[in-house]
Amino acid sequence: MNRELACSSCGSHDISKNGTTRRGKQNYKCRDCNRQYVEEPQWKPKGEDTQSLIGLVLLEKIPLAGIARAIGVFSSWLQDYVDAGYEVVPRAVTVLPKAKGKLKVQIDELWPFVDDKGNKQWVWLALDVSRREVIGCHIGDRSRESARVLWQSLPGVYCQCAMVYTDHWEAYETVIPSKCHRGVGKDSGLTSYIERFNNTLRQRVSRFVRKTLSFSKKLENHVPVPSGTSFMSTTA
Repeated sequence: MNRELACSSCGSHDISKNGTTRRGKQNYKCRDCNRQYVEEPQWKPKGEDTQSLIGLVLLEKIPLAGIARAIGVFSSWLQDYVDAGYEVVPRAVTVLPKAKGKLKVQIDELWPFVDDKGNKQWVWLALDVSRREVIGCHIGDRSRESARVLWQSLPGVYCQCAMVYTDHWEAYETVIPSKCHRGVGKDSGLTSYIERFNNTLRQRVSRFVRKTLSFSKKLENHVPVPSGTSFMSTTA
């Protein structure tokens, strides 16, 4: 051979030609480790800078197709990258430990839909008023059972000491003990923090906007856990 090549895997110089790729590039094979490769391959592993940029852009309300075009990656690769990231997302809400005392919690639910507006998926959230901390989450329908699962997922100190403010949805009144529950209207301002949080969520995530062309066609793409799954609270 006119040029001495080195295997990118083992460093051996015992290299032979091994045909061409489907794109017409010369393919080489290492006789020592049997690795095959081409010079200046079209596909290269994405660098840390690219992955960091994708991580930041994913936090914005931009569809995956737009991210793929802007950054210059294949849509299929980006979908696989996002799916792999979903798999390592913690399935628990980490809550800072609280001492027993006066605590205030606001609970509300919001819905986006999957595939069609008849398939609503309700996201139930509980928020610590003083710390603006999410202390409970459940994804399912809007039934009494979903409200019960959310209530049971809260750390024990909140179930014992907190005053819980919700709207007048009947599921709350039948699940949350009356001594620590207050059903209020929006004009009271006692659920303003959780309502503002839900509004921010709708502004940042296209799938949560009520009137939008962005929606999930499959539940697996909508949330990385099955429907009816609660995010149990753990104390940090």
